[in-house]
Amino acid sequence: MTDDILLPYQKAWIEDTAPVKVWEKSRRIGASYVEALASVLEAAKSKEAGGQSTYYLSYSKEMTQQFARDAAFWARHINAVASEVEEVAVKDEDKDITVYRVRFASGFEIWCLPSVARSLRSKQGRVVIDEAAFVEDLGELQKAAMALQMWGGCVRILSTHNGDDNPFNELVKEIRERKKNYSLHRTTFDEALEQGLYKRICLTKGEEWTPEKQEQWREGIISDYGDGADEELFCIPVRAGTRYFPSALLEAVSDPGAAVIRKSCEDSFTFEKEEKREKEFDKWLKREVRDILITHTNPVYIGEDFARSGDLTCIFFDEEMPDGRLVTFLVIELRNVPFAQQWQVIKYVMNALLNLGSAAFDSRGNGQMIAEYAAQEWPGYVYQVMITTRWYSENFPGLKGSMEDGTTNIPDDPFIRDDFRVVGLKAGVPCVLERSGGSRERRHGDGAIGKLMAFYAHKEDDAKGYQPMTYEAVETENRYRGKKDIWDD
Repeated sequence: MTDDILLPYQKAWIEDTAPVKVWEKSRRIGASYVEALASVLEAAKSKEAGGQSTYYLSYSKEMTQQFARDAAFWARHINAVASEVEEVAVKDEDKDITVYRVRFASGFEIWCLPSVARSLRSKQGRVVIDEAAFVEDLGELQKAAMALQMWGGCVRILSTHNGDDNPFNELVKEIRERKKNYSLHRTTFDEALEQGLYKRICLTKGEEWTPEKQEQWREGIISDYGDGADEELFCIPVRAGTRYFPSALLEAVSDPGAAVIRKSCEDSFTFEKEEKREKEFDKWLKREVRDILITHTNPVYIGEDFARSGDLTCIFFDEEMPDGRLVTFLVIELRNVPFAQQWQVIKYVMNALLNLGSAAFDSRGNGQMIAEYAAQEWPGYVYQVMITTRWYSENFPGLKGSMEDGTTNIPDDPFIRDDFRVVGLKAGVPCVLERSGGSRERRHGDGAIGKLMAFYAHKEDDAKGYQPMTYEAVETENRYRGKKDIWDD
């Protein structure tokens, strides 16, 4: 009853009954959509006919919601007796989480869950791991999923690539090398087009298909993905270590108008009297920094990457211009500066700004102290960021895109450009891969992280519509989201 709406590669996936099958795929070809149909067909069967529940897992809460909606749609389409999507609160360790469920008259269900191994405890049925290359620990998830085969279950793993050293790519290579006896499907964007993807899109939209329109649409999609097209659309994983920010891009966005002010301290300065340390930094801030800060009246967003010794504390000041551009006008770098004076700097600059948008602080390790002080001093205007692989993967692409669009900049400074040059791909995720600078000026991507923090603070405020804080400050709800969410694991 669905043959008329499935494309050949989608039919091939549904008709494959292997206990474990893996789909190496392009984005935007309807893979998750057809797996939702497969899950409905299984859940709609009676127990005697071999029906099973499905447990769908992905790294994204939005993806799980969409899968549940797709399952409900398919259930209506094939006249399976099923509920609409239900939100269910489930106790998970020390907190409740929201998962999504579609129930069938057969007694079986489709559950949409977070992609953590404990989600599969005491379960029986089918397991679907979607965008497997992006989950936190695919190995542990696979082990938990494979255990369900003991009771007649099956495992379906779907993903685009996310780097050639990613566990998903390793799994694909093991299947090709016959080290694992799993079924492997592969569908690139062009293969999907050859099998009628765009024709189906035109049919759905009530538009006429022509080869010329298809080629124009194809080129538009490829252009949207830019440098990522090979990996995202054509199943070619990016080589590990590939530089994320090309030199030509860094040169193009380098702005000589952005000031870089550096302050370093000798080891002995830490043990000077408090009054002397405060006085020296107060003079330096008034002489070097104050006049720059007070000339910027548009909302200013601050990003800080913290270090006490060895590496740098790097503080970016980005101004939101009336045309929407986010322009770095100042960077402060602190090397070997005592904690007390770092906090002195933060208090001074945030109080000096005439129009504070918000600030994002590195909250790892020792940086947590400064971040917490700032959140207490300016409630509602500070994001305390625990940097994770997932945080990098969600925010670096946006910063790179903004640089490519010419809507943000970096200082015309060789050291800061070097910080961006050491950002590379590891398991498909952009992150700092190495150090730069000499023994006395060692750096660890500090400028790139400081800029990313400022970009993140602006993005979060822009998404939520928060108002900047002017000199006529008012109390606002604290936006520090300290409550742990399982989707961020």
